[in-house]
Amino acid sequence: MTAPSPRTAIDTSQAHPARVYDWLLGGKDNYPVDEATGEKLPPEVRIGALQNRAFMNRAVAHLAGLGVDQFLDIGTGIPTAPNLHQIVQRIVPSARVVYTDNDPIVLRHAEALLISSPEGATDYIQADVRTPQAILEHARTVLDFDRPVALSLIALMHFVADEQDPYGIVATLVAALPSGSHLVLSHASNDIFPEVAEEATAQYARSGMTLALRSRTEVARFIEGLEPVAPGLVTAPEWHGEQPEPSGMYAVVARVP
Repeated sequence: MTAPSPRTAIDTSQAHPARVYDWLLGGKDNYPVDEATGEKLPPEVRIGALQNRAFMNRAVAHLAGLGVDQFLDIGTGIPTAPNLHQIVQRIVPSARVVYTDNDPIVLRHAEALLISSPEGATDYIQADVRTPQAILEHARTVLDFDRPVALSLIALMHFVADEQDPYGIVATLVAALPSGSHLVLSHASNDIFPEVAEEATAQYARSGMTLALRSRTEVARFIEGLEPVAPGLVTAPEWHGEQPEPSGMYAVVARVP
């Protein structure tokens, strides 16, 4: 499958969450404005980004090991190997993956996201999580929503402010999933390291970006009505990590009953 043609110019004058995240992970697909933002963030933020990426790897591998073969990844970010499809197609070669992001630079790198195993498929749509129905409409052209789908929202919803209805957005996406599907969610906290959270929020705001960090109770609202997979809602390293360590990132995998 091929990615759609670019429709939005890349704004190199303002930092973007996907590019700052790329810098935090040690990537090269970012601009000086993104690096400048990243360098001013507390060191715990970079640690959290690495912990978050490791959680994603473990979570999707776990689901593929259970036989899940369809994934909708929203807030994909700039390709960083191993990408989600590389992880799951090693386990289930026929897995189908739809990637979504709103940063045009991710679209420029979409070819890396579209290299599927011969048995499987990958696709990409440039879209914003704030338009869930548009994402679902496209995803249905690739994924079979009569069978279980894993919805991945990795380090994404803390960029959606309360007034933008983050819980309604997630509820809309989850409502489209059939029984046996899963939600994979990670979210930066404001109650584990409050001072770090306050400093990071202020720095993102100075760079023109909204950061809506939330408490464990607030993050738990995203999975209301779902069945958390053991060990439940924990910090990212605690989710089947080999060496749990302090983290300001919450993580959970929850099943749609």
